[in-house]
Amino acid sequence: MGAYDQLKTRTRADYPYFLEYRTRWSDNDMYQHMNNAIYNFLYDSVINSYLFEFCGLKPDLSPQYGMVVHSHNDYFASISFPACAELGLRVNKMGNSSVTYEIALFEKGVDQVRSVGEFVQVWVDRDTGRPSVHGIRQHVRDGLQRIMVDTHLSKL
Repeated sequence: MGAYDQLKTRTRADYPYFLEYRTRWSDNDMYQHMNNAIYNFLYDSVINSYLFEFCGLKPDLSPQYGMVVHSHNDYFASISFPACAELGLRVNKMGNSSVTYEIALFEKGVDQVRSVGEFVQVWVDRDTGRPSVHGIRQHVRDGLQRIMVDTHLSKL
């Protein structure tokens, strides 16, 4: 089974953290489904919600922050207003200064995954804008470890 086909089989059980989002009329495009740009907005929102809640991230004060250096998305089915989206989050890989997140978008009440995306962040020092020589701060790493999955099982 290829990576794309494997992603289509993702279920809610594959993700340890969820955030719910009520779609808005303005999320729809002229084709009456959620505009592609909204997916990235939601993916960024679920990641940052997790970082605020479980990793102590304070955007204006934290000495480090995650800068997105890569993102992509695979679409399997559309979603549109007035549906409620459920966004699942997990960490597939964590390096010294980088984190690879996988995000799945489900429609509330529907079993099949609608899309699966990937965001890669490099954690940089606020003062320099460069990756920290000391890596990701330990309390952030500890929080991210809570949603880390076995890398042998996740191939995005």
